[in-house]
Amino acid sequence: MIPISKFMIAIVDYGLGNLRSIAKALECVGGDTVVTNNHEEIQNADRIILPGVGAFGDGMQNLKKFKLIELLKDEVLKKKKPFWGICLGMQLLAKESEEFGSHKGLNWIDANVRKFNFPSEKKLKVPHMGWNTVNFVRNHPITSGLKNQEDFYFVHSYYVNPNDLVLPLGTCDYGVPFTACISKENIFATQFHPEKSQQKGLKMLANFIEWNP
Repeated sequence: MIPISKFMIAIVDYGLGNLRSIAKALECVGGDTVVTNNHEEIQNADRIILPGVGAFGDGMQNLKKFKLIELLKDEVLKKKKPFWGICLGMQLLAKESEEFGSHKGLNWIDANVRKFNFPSEKKLKVPHMGWNTVNFVRNHPITSGLKNQEDFYFVHSYYVNPNDLVLPLGTCDYGVPFTACISKENIFATQFHPEKSQQKGLKMLANFIEWNP
């Protein structure tokens, strides 16, 4: 039997994404989770995951609707709780996105969100969907035990383009090189889905449970 972690992980429910799949993956590696948008439960959690699938504008609108923006800022930026943004949850950390117009993000990282645009001769489909190789450019506790190059599962049409070149932790290539993973102090984020990435993703989630930035 896998021991349950002493840390409670809040998976933020703001109406976008299959949150149970993330919760189940964490539970497989001993995570103690709650899927919630309840402020008190998020405040009482030891770690926070912001997942998400969908449009950037909808994501920001829903965070506002549930009054989560200032709460997350307090818990992550001020209290420095370990935080993981997944897919849309990574993109929302940026300053702004060009998805369906211009939308302001949380502005936690110096980055913008851009769309994959390819000339027709490249014959690459958007969204970028399926397995692709991530090259980890530096070490991090959450990637401990993984090789420098590992395959993870992606589903996205937009990607985070950092202005701060210290942010990228892992890079990937889909017609153009793009940032697949970032880290900054207690903030960690991936464009890929760890919960869909089999043993490699489970290893990262297990590392996140024990991470003390």
